[in-house]
Amino acid sequence: MKSAQPATDPARAVAPQLGISPAGALTADEVLRELGVTRAAGLSGDEVVRRRARYGPNAVSSHRARLFPVLWHQLRSPLLVLLMVAAVASYFVGERSDAVIIGVIVAVSVGLGFVNEYRAEKAAEALHSQIRHETVVIRDGHPRSVDVTGLVPGDVVELKLGDVVPADLRLLEVAGLECDESVLTGESLPLEKDTAAVPAGTALAELSGCALMGTVVHAGSATGVVVSTGARTGFGAIAAGLGTHQLDTEFQVGLRKFSMLLVYVAGALTTSIFAINVVLHKPILDALLFSLAIAVGITPQLLPAVVSTSLAAGSRRMSRRKVLVKRLVCIEDLGNVDVLFTDKTGTLTLGRIDYMRAVPAGAATPGDVLRWGLLCTESTESVSGNLLDQALWRSPASLTERPALAGHTRLGILPFDHERRMISVAVRDPAGGTLLVTKGAPETVLDRCVSVPAEARTALDAEFAAGNRVVAVATRPFPAGQRPAPEDEHDLTLLGFLVFLDPPKHDAAQSLRRLADLGIAVKVVTGDNPAVAAKVCHDLGLGDGAALTGTDLDGLDDTQLAEAITRTTVFARVSPEHKARIVRVQRHSGGGVAFLGDGVNDALALHAADVGISVDSATDVAKDAADVILLEKDLDVLADGVTEGRRIFANTIKYVLMGTSSNFGNMFSAAGASLFLTFLPMLPSQILLNNLLYDSSQLAIPTDTVDADQLRRPSHWDIGFIRRFMVFFGPLSSVFDFVTFGVMLWVFHSGPDQFRSGWFVESLATQTLVIFAIRTRRIPFFRSHPSLPLTLGVLGVVAVGALLPATPLASALGFSPLPGGFFAALAGMVLGYLVLIEAGKRIFYRSAGVGPGGLRPYSHHRHLRRRAAYFSTIERAAERDRLFDSDRAA
Repeated sequence: MKSAQPATDPARAVAPQLGISPAGALTADEVLRELGVTRAAGLSGDEVVRRRARYGPNAVSSHRARLFPVLWHQLRSPLLVLLMVAAVASYFVGERSDAVIIGVIVAVSVGLGFVNEYRAEKAAEALHSQIRHETVVIRDGHPRSVDVTGLVPGDVVELKLGDVVPADLRLLEVAGLECDESVLTGESLPLEKDTAAVPAGTALAELSGCALMGTVVHAGSATGVVVSTGARTGFGAIAAGLGTHQLDTEFQVGLRKFSMLLVYVAGALTTSIFAINVVLHKPILDALLFSLAIAVGITPQLLPAVVSTSLAAGSRRMSRRKVLVKRLVCIEDLGNVDVLFTDKTGTLTLGRIDYMRAVPAGAATPGDVLRWGLLCTESTESVSGNLLDQALWRSPASLTERPALAGHTRLGILPFDHERRMISVAVRDPAGGTLLVTKGAPETVLDRCVSVPAEARTALDAEFAAGNRVVAVATRPFPAGQRPAPEDEHDLTLLGFLVFLDPPKHDAAQSLRRLADLGIAVKVVTGDNPAVAAKVCHDLGLGDGAALTGTDLDGLDDTQLAEAITRTTVFARVSPEHKARIVRVQRHSGGGVAFLGDGVNDALALHAADVGISVDSATDVAKDAADVILLEKDLDVLADGVTEGRRIFANTIKYVLMGTSSNFGNMFSAAGASLFLTFLPMLPSQILLNNLLYDSSQLAIPTDTVDADQLRRPSHWDIGFIRRFMVFFGPLSSVFDFVTFGVMLWVFHSGPDQFRSGWFVESLATQTLVIFAIRTRRIPFFRSHPSLPLTLGVLGVVAVGALLPATPLASALGFSPLPGGFFAALAGMVLGYLVLIEAGKRIFYRSAGVGPGGLRPYSHHRHLRRRAAYFSTIERAAERDRLFDSDRAA
């Protein structure tokens, strides 16, 4: 084998990426030589620049706004295709002006949708660019944190618990490393890792000397050298061959059901109108164009654009409020949350843990407890490791003990994991003896001690009662040259306790009250001691009930747990599996469930929740599992996100209700008019123009304000409610259309062109201005103030519609001037229409029994009783588990 020149040689040609399989067959030293790097120094800065220029970023794919997919999304409507085919046909049979007008209107409609959806995609791209994953590498002999996209072959990377492996690595050193490789191999159990070479051609699932990109560090720690990056990794090769399709959110499912409702209605109206016009011996082509235009008219073509604009504008506002969403449609799901499970550290507390004191046990001194506690850490730096170790190393008390650490040698580490809740380190002291030092959760450490003095237990209870965080330190003699293993953590001698303070945030109580005002119940799920967690919650006014522990949960079936969740605020000393189970059971009890967490032990619960929420400083696996990322771990920031989600959903529903009432009413009127008129009541091009102008005014809906009572509780899609709304308010609109027909025929004795002009202006005015009444449940509607862009947009469109018959475009569009008396009648009809809508609102909302959001909210207790009855029989336990496991996919 030909070795590469040293990495410090600027003229050296960079060695090609080895690939994970060839690297696994080489020893660690051979791989380092091939890549021209040493494990101690890593790569130089200049060498990194050269390799990055050659290999590119360490990324499999990225979220990019692409023009053609967005354009295709606008063009794939079957109704639009049929309309264009009919327009082309009419062009060739001599109706060229109508064909051109229809083509222009369709092009403008598609263009509006394209521009707004593309802007939304650009907003999503900007959000993704703000989400970072970092890893620790050795460069120029020093550890530094870099973005994972900046890794190159030859980088020496440090792995710790909870990391997502950032590239394909050949392992150089391991300490109890286990990797969850299910994303690549499908194997559910984590794989133990070592540094030994394996035979060439070894299967991916058996590469024990390598850590693979995209897998998760389940336990332990390690150091490895990058051998493949980006699409050249095993993960990249698999991802490149797959078309990724994320599961639809509740919001998307609701949109799809609403669209299907309109398809059925449009299909029925189109077929009947076409048949009626053919029976009445009207030209078949005119009847076809008219019926297709009716179908397009009832279809809210710009609904995707309105939704995209709402989500894009909302995402920008949320970003300014330090909330990032990984998928825009998750914004609405965030607004539907009514139960939030959250950890305690950094959310309810300051998250800046300070070391307070050492409490010795037996013959030990405070200095002994602190000294051995400093030695029993995964890192000897104050900027890495867990929060407790960081606090220990940066404390003033540690400065006095550091000189005494110089003669001690750490021989081996058994890293912390969330099952043992301990870390153990083998240490050789200056006298030549070797000790196993164990540090961790007091309950688990004390269980492994030979004996515990009564005064030590009393002191521990006092610290817990004061709300302090405590870790226990214990030791025992250990054979020299042996690496510590979990079975060695026994027969320990307790040295004492290290006490830390993590006080509540000064504004946490106010944030909790704000969430309560939003109808969100906050429950704390923590691995901390029950007494400590309960004390913090009591101080913040979150409740005084007893905490449930993981042991308590093991004794409850799912029905009992669902009932216990309703009366419990604090769940303490719980495992990752416990957290996920709590979330799953709550989801099946009804309502929207969010989980806020930032550790590897939170990943299961983040996946199980309706909305997984993490923070920018979280572990990589937590950020990957989350739907929403907070740039600041603050419940007030989360409340801003929930409010924005509800505002976006409320504005989307405004457009939906407009489309189902006024559009349906107008098309119903057109169907009725074609029964007794000898001409088409409106030309196809006029219907499309009416629909285009109307939809254009609705593009301002995302800017609209939302009444405070609509933000207090989450609302959900209810297709039955939307259907009833359409059937109730649609005919109210038709009443004034038929009045207009009478006015034009019997008062002004209008011909076809003037009749169409009058109905065009009236239908556009009524269906557009009614937004002021429908946008709010308040009566009268002027008690709620719309946004200025919406007001100007609506009034501007009405003015354009009223002026069109008097412009030079009138003849080309099939219009003729309207008499002055018509506008006086129009004002009276608009006023009467708004009054009738207000009366209808009072009747409809009172009979429908809907919530403040205008849609029927989930009844938590109704769903809870239904679920409890269902899960009460043992025979259905298997079906229960199947439901829980498949719930995310369903």
